[in-house]
Amino acid sequence: MRVISTKYVGLLLVAELLLLLLFHAWCPGTSSGVNIQPKLHNSIQKLLMEKTIHAISGYPDIAYHIKEDVVCLLFPSVWAHNLHLAFLSSHPDPEGVKGRRAQEYSSFQRRSYTPADELIIAQANSPLQYPTQGVHVQPLKTIIIPGLGLKEETKSNHTVYLKATIGTFDVAATVDIVSVRGAGEKHMMLSSPALSALNHQLQFVTYTNTMFHPRTADTVQFATEGHESFFTINVGHALIPKLYNSGSQGEYNISALVTIATKTFLRYDKLKDLIDSIRQYYPTVTIVIADDNEHPEPVTGPHIEQYIMPFKKGWFAGRNLVVSQVSTKYVLWVDDDFIFTTSTKVEKMVDILEKTTLDLVGGAVREVTGYTATYRHTISVEEGGEEGDCLHIRQGYHHSIEGFPNCVVTDAVINFFMGRTDKVRQVGFNPRLSRRGHLEFFVDALGSLHIGSCSDIIVSHASKIKLPWGKAKSEKAYEHFRYSQTDAEKLMHVEEFYFKNRFKCMTSN
Repeated sequence: MRVISTKYVGLLLVAELLLLLLFHAWCPGTSSGVNIQPKLHNSIQKLLMEKTIHAISGYPDIAYHIKEDVVCLLFPSVWAHNLHLAFLSSHPDPEGVKGRRAQEYSSFQRRSYTPADELIIAQANSPLQYPTQGVHVQPLKTIIIPGLGLKEETKSNHTVYLKATIGTFDVAATVDIVSVRGAGEKHMMLSSPALSALNHQLQFVTYTNTMFHPRTADTVQFATEGHESFFTINVGHALIPKLYNSGSQGEYNISALVTIATKTFLRYDKLKDLIDSIRQYYPTVTIVIADDNEHPEPVTGPHIEQYIMPFKKGWFAGRNLVVSQVSTKYVLWVDDDFIFTTSTKVEKMVDILEKTTLDLVGGAVREVTGYTATYRHTISVEEGGEEGDCLHIRQGYHHSIEGFPNCVVTDAVINFFMGRTDKVRQVGFNPRLSRRGHLEFFVDALGSLHIGSCSDIIVSHASKIKLPWGKAKSEKAYEHFRYSQTDAEKLMHVEEFYFKNRFKCMTSN
């Protein structure tokens, strides 16, 4: 026994040493101070050069030293799924679909691009004063540009130039001994022998947008002799609010604020249990049901709305349908086999959405075994060039939420969540995902929804533990529809990421 134990300990020590060596080879824990300027020695240095080539250029003769522990955060070692290969290798026309994907992406870029997306770096010690952000104009309207000025030594003449792309300049008033040339045009020059007079004139400079677009921007060039600067004028309509009148301002009126939404298929017994459990705690909350059974059964009762869909229309199509029928400020999504308990605090979900900037908050689902899951994940996208970008999915969350000790900010949550109805509609659910789909919604929501998760708002999951001979015919049919998947359906999921979202790879931990 003693000999076996010694060998075992020895093997463990060897294994740990090998792991430490491998880890150090990729991500050493401290800065080694290696000078990479004369020659790129390894892959991590090449990656850093590729990522920062535009930021560190201009100093070819000055050496620098990599902090490898920090660089490792930029390039973590993770599992990656090659969506490019997975999709194209089985497609009958790979070059054709690549061309269509590139064409669609080019069109998307044209629709979504604004000059406000451009990186502008202010030059050092410029005498020009100008607004760096916060200038807005409605389409085809006129504003006075705030903050323009020239700060330089007195000389015989002072001159500034303004240049726009989709607008014209003018002055709302003229100042004596200031020359204004190009008023009403895209290029305007102002000059004066008196610096104070020129600065006063700059306070009256106007910008008029001349090309209608509901959301774009104009990059304005503002220059003087030897110096130039750029700033952005945002062009667009103000956001129109969507407000909900939920009645009294005292305690939350859950029936006026929340609609519970679900979709059912071959599980009317589970649906009945769900409704019964909801009614124990929220007897007057509206429940909206999407039903794509082949032989629909009526689901009746106060505050219940059942919408019949074509047979097997699908999971995400059902979500779209029920969300489209919600008229309250918030929609609470639940699966049809959930059970409300005393821990299912809908009021807390409302409270955090009312008191924070979150658009959606998830809870936790407790299995009959006692295991409770929140499915918290963070999602990010890394630019990947012409072949597409890379999707990174990690278990976990970003940070906790002050004032809500059991709640965190994250990017994806479990299938029990409450969201602002208009924001959930804005993202929508891809109806091609008929049998299964979840994370896809949160990928589409990235950049649009501010998402949280609270582990102390819990709904129970009906037991799935049954012996095969104890399962009803409907249960066996449900499992067949739910869990079987054809090769075409598997390829379609890959296509959604590869073509629709333009990802070439996906990584996770």
